[in-house]
Amino acid sequence: MSEADTERTVVKTYVPAYQRQEWDDHADELDMSRSEFVKTMVQAGRRGFGAEETATETETESDPDREDGSDSGTSENLEAEVLEMLSEGPRDWEELLAELTAEIEDDLDETLQSLQEAGEVRYSGRDGGYVLE
Repeated sequence: MSEADTERTVVKTYVPAYQRQEWDDHADELDMSRSEFVKTMVQAGRRGFGAEETATETETESDPDREDGSDSGTSENLEAEVLEMLSEGPRDWEELLAELTAEIEDDLDETLQSLQEAGEVRYSGRDGGYVLE
């Protein structure tokens, strides 16, 4: 797979103000950013139309370089997300961090559930956390 296949990019769409507000309200209920909500709903809709999510699609949704900021596309995406959040009004550090990390927490939760279902990982209270099977 080439780097161009996994490069992240911005997608813009225009919707009526009431629809954006509905999306924002629903995203808030799910503790998601608007960006993550729209991406998730589009993927869910595609599956509803018979599009199977491939490993490639899953890999491009998570960004392995996000943590250290070494990927310039990620830095641009982060800047865009922060600017989008601030366009809705003032946010303190904790609010920004919580909204940005919600996606990572959701991805980790889904990944752990998937690994447990596949029998590769299990939670062990005795060992103090998740362990390989």
